[in-house]
Amino acid sequence: MFAEKKKCTYEEFLRISSEKRAEFIDGEIYYLASPSFEHQMVISKLNIEFMRYFEGRGCIPVISPFDVVFEDKEKNERHVVQPDIVVICDKSKITDEGYKGVPKLIVEVLSPTTASVDYIKKMQLYSRFGVLEYWIVNPRNKSLQIFVLENGVYIEHIALSQTGIAVSAAFEDLKVNIENIFNF
Repeated sequence: MFAEKKKCTYEEFLRISSEKRAEFIDGEIYYLASPSFEHQMVISKLNIEFMRYFEGRGCIPVISPFDVVFEDKEKNERHVVQPDIVVICDKSKITDEGYKGVPKLIVEVLSPTTASVDYIKKMQLYSRFGVLEYWIVNPRNKSLQIFVLENGVYIEHIALSQTGIAVSAAFEDLKVNIENIFNF
């Protein structure tokens, strides 16, 4: 998914991202390639589960491509990512530019070329800005990990492979049978 990266300013990123799908983390641009069939199926199946759960509960899951903008105005710091699924509970922060706030839950579905970015760069970014729960799904080995933010650091809450029920720490009664999301 990430074919190339380079250091640049936020303004340069805005020009580039108007023509190509890209993310901006710590001054680097990450270009987004087209995801695989299995990647998209996992997102679709998981989003169906999330849509059912969040119906009438005040939060909404949104699938990529949708920009999430993390800002620290004191440090003049801006980052733009397109998580595979983002759960938004403060709808007042949805703008024409995407979501400018801190989501409660973010899901990334791994691709062979994104694993290191999802596990290192994005995990650091999400923890730094206070995303309560971070799910990493690997369609190749049919596994799912849930990380929960504790004292500014992600702690593995659940790790499942092939079978089992993923149980959210941030949302009461949010449970997903992982066999359902990998069965297509």
